[in-house]
Amino acid sequence: MKFVKMHGCGNDYVYVNCFSETVEHPEEVAKIVSDRHFGIGSDGLILIRPSKIADFEMAMYNADGSRGEMCGNGIRCVAKYVYDFGLTDKTSISVETLAGIKYLDLTVEDGKVEKVRVNMGAPILVPDQIPADSSLFPEASDSIVAQPLVVAGKTYKATCVSMGNPHCVVFADEDVRTLDLEKIGPDFENHAAFPKRINTEFVNVIDETHLRMRVWERGSGETLACGTGTCATVVAAILNGLTKDEVSVELLGGTLHIKWDREKNLVYMTGPATVVYSGEIDI
Repeated sequence: MKFVKMHGCGNDYVYVNCFSETVEHPEEVAKIVSDRHFGIGSDGLILIRPSKIADFEMAMYNADGSRGEMCGNGIRCVAKYVYDFGLTDKTSISVETLAGIKYLDLTVEDGKVEKVRVNMGAPILVPDQIPADSSLFPEASDSIVAQPLVVAGKTYKATCVSMGNPHCVVFADEDVRTLDLEKIGPDFENHAAFPKRINTEFVNVIDETHLRMRVWERGSGETLACGTGTCATVVAAILNGLTKDEVSVELLGGTLHIKWDREKNLVYMTGPATVVYSGEIDI
């Protein structure tokens, strides 16, 4: 199987061009290629497929083989792949995902894509649609904003947002760089409040245009960046009155720029996409 290893702010995936390759049992292939000792090493597998309703389809699998609805960093890399490797010559494309069709604008320099702006769509705040069990947030009504959530005996203030993937955002008083995510991340991921598990963002507010974030992703553990999580974090920060509508988010792997156009109710994410190397692996 021919592949390309790519990353967006350190959130790395193995990409396969399914216009020319056939991948059977992608759930198992994702586990194999993601292993950082015995495989290629990645946060998951992304297949680039033909689509009947968009320019391309992105099928994304986490490192544990579970299917993900969307991946913000991954979809930017899809845009770079299809342009840089000659599958399209358009600088505005559409990509089908399980979270709907996303629209991307490519910035090209010297014939290569340097950064991508993604229309990530409208944030989902209704608990049942995230999904989150509103009965475990007794003070919540039509949304879950700064609501108490007991996790492993400790009470957190949680704000829940879906950007195609479900997210629980926690604004921390302590420096998130010192948190033991390996310990607390799984407790959030598998909490009874989240029937499809949850991605959790732990966030420091630096100022009204600058956030610092770490993320624990369901099915992958801590990653260096999460595009949908970064968007969910900015939406949560605005709902909590902590930032302006356009924010830079510092992640372990780099910085993403997020804007929530509240008049149109659309979230835009801008960031880099990078090719690491190409190769071939026997599966």
